[in-house]
This record gives sequence, C-alpha cells and structure tokens, in this order.
Amino acid sequence: MKLNTYSRLSGFYFFYFSLLGALVPYWSLYLQSFDFDAQTIGGLMAILMASRIVAPNIWGWLADYTGQRLRIVRFGAFFTCLMFILIFWQDSALGIALVMAGFSFFWNAVLPQFEVLTLTHLKGRESLYSRIRLWGSVGFIVAVMGIGWLLDLMSIRWLPLMMLGLMVMIWLASLLVSGEKQQSNADESGFLQQLLRPQVLVFFLICMLIQFSHGPYYTFYSVLLEGLGYSRTEIGMLWSVGVVAEVLIFILIPRLIGGLGLRTLMLVSLLLSVVRWLLIGLMPENLLLMLFAQTLHAVSFGALHAVGIALVHHYFSPSNHGQGQAMFSSLGFGLGGALGALCSGLMWDSLGAAATFSVAAVAVFIAFICALLWIRPENAAVTNR
Repeated sequence: MKLNTYSRLSGFYFFYFSLLGALVPYWSLYLQSFDFDAQTIGGLMAILMASRIVAPNIWGWLADYTGQRLRIVRFGAFFTCLMFILIFWQDSALGIALVMAGFSFFWNAVLPQFEVLTLTHLKGRESLYSRIRLWGSVGFIVAVMGIGWLLDLMSIRWLPLMMLGLMVMIWLASLLVSGEKQQSNADESGFLQQLLRPQVLVFFLICMLIQFSHGPYYTFYSVLLEGLGYSRTEIGMLWSVGVVAEVLIFILIPRLIGGLGLRTLMLVSLLLSVVRWLLIGLMPENLLLMLFAQTLHAVSFGALHAVGIALVHHYFSPSNHGQGQAMFSSLGFGLGGALGALCSGLMWDSLGAAATFSVAAVAVFIAFICALLWIRPENAAVTNR
C-alpha cells in the first residue's frame, strides 16, 4: 500500500476518533450543565447508541447494493455537520435529543463503510488494519487531553463549537480518500445464511454484551470522577491513559492474533474486562487503581474491537462485508451501547456507581461464558466469493 494512501486513511481515523475524544468524555458534562438529572443524561446518551441499531444497516445495505461506498461516507460526513449546527439553538432535553438523533443517523453511516474501504485498500494484508486504526486512537488522545485542558479554562458550553470543527475535518478528510465504485453485488440470501449460523449469532450477542458493559463508562465515568474531585485535566488524562494503552495493543495485535489466535485473545480480554469494571465501580477514589483500570482499555475495547473486525471479515463473504460490519456496529455499539446507557442512567442515582459497574462486570462475564462455549472461528469460515 502506498504511503500516501496510508496517510489519507490514517488521517480520516485521526479526525473521526478526535470527535469521539470530544464527545464521549465531555458530552455528559455538557448535558449536566443544563441541570438534567442522571436518567435524562442516560437517555440522551443512549440516543447516540440507539441510532446505530438502524442507521448502519440502512447505509450498509445501500453501500453493498450500489457499490458507492465512498460516496456514502462523504455524504454522511457532510450531513453530520449540517445537522449538528442546530445544537447551538437548543437548551431543552427534547431539542438536544432531536439534534443528537439527526446528526448521529448520518454520522453512523460513516465508520462501518470506511472500515470496509480500509480493508479493501489493504487487499489481503488485513493484519495491517491495526496500524492504520491506531491513528484514530492518537486522535482521541490529542482531543481528550487538549479539550480537557481547554474546558478547565473556559465554559463547557464551548464544547459544541469544538465538536463542529472536528466534524468539518472528518468531511474534508473523506474528500482526500480515493476509492473506485465497487460492483453492486449484495447477496441478501447469502447474508442471511451466514448471519443465522449459531456461532455467528452468539458472536453478535457477545458484541452486544461487551458494549452494554461499556454503558456506565461512556455515560458516567467523567461524572463519577468530577464528583470525587478530579479536575477536568485529570479526567482527560485518565481517558488518555486508556487510549494510549489502546494504541499499544493495536501495534501488537497482529502478533497477538498470530500467536494466540482470535478465540484465546477474546477470552483473555473478556476476563480482564471484568476486572476493569469492578475496579472502577468499587475503588474510583484510588488514582493508582484508576490508572491501572484505564490500561485495561487495551483489552476491553482495543483487543476486542480488533478481534470483532477480524471475525466479521472471517464470518462473511466479500459481497456481504458492508452489511456484516454494519451489523457489528448496530448490535454491538448500537443496541448494546444504548441498553447500557439507559440501564446505567436508571441505576446511577438509586443504586450508585458500585452496583452499576458491577452489573457491567456481570454482563461481560456472561460474554466470556458464551465465547468459551461457542466461539471457534476455525469451524465457521466462509469461502470468498
């Protein structure tokens, strides 16, 4: 792959995940500035996840059917900017909810299809995916640290303007990526046949449970730390530690998959995820333990995400990769993430952080049991067609 192609693909990931670095740690604090309660914040954050249940599948089917994958990425990035502009005139929960639903519908068109474009550019060198994807993690770190520092100096109400700037950069980065129109070859019957195999269905259940377990983290981790007296700079630092660990695991993923295999790497990562959620829930006031828990982001997100991408590529034929990646996004980040955000919102005020994160630990342990019993990739490959 040419260096220029590598740089352009990496640049897109950098800005896409820079936006996540602004959104995930600080958006709940922005919502809190309107004096919304925990249940309302949880419901609003769930909108971002819930839009992934439907939107990626619509865009994934359209991309596979038309072959216009890059055009859909650019279209989604542009309309994300347009929809988000309306946030500057909203101060009610309903108004903010409508804007979040609108921009996230288009935003969620972007990443699953860009993942397919990246793997297409790699052409048989899919193990190099993590070397490109790690630039997304670098972007997240830069954004979470830089914005955390800025928000210690200025009002949280400046956050939407920062996010809009990053959205514009995502759209501009998409214009620099090359891509040819692919043949319109979506195979609906083949996709359903591949999807309905027991191992594949359990795989998507595991994805849902993993993202469900992240619900309290993405929704209330910053709120928890701020309530304990951590500054926004310290909060940004802790988020960044997690993503630095993620970058390191992405560098090592090709060797880890080659040495351990997808199944073993998934099982180990799931067990370590249980440890992470228990530490955050039970001992959040201990900075050293929080630093250690954040290093486990390498496995709870980084390793499990890379394994998930690889398994989708393994389970589905090339003609259905777009829909497969969309399903991975919608059932995991969409349904699982939305349920996690909603449940954590319902539990946070009444049961507290310890109980909420303990539920997350139980969910990911159930995922471990499912993987132990069902995930055997060597028994579920598809022939390329």
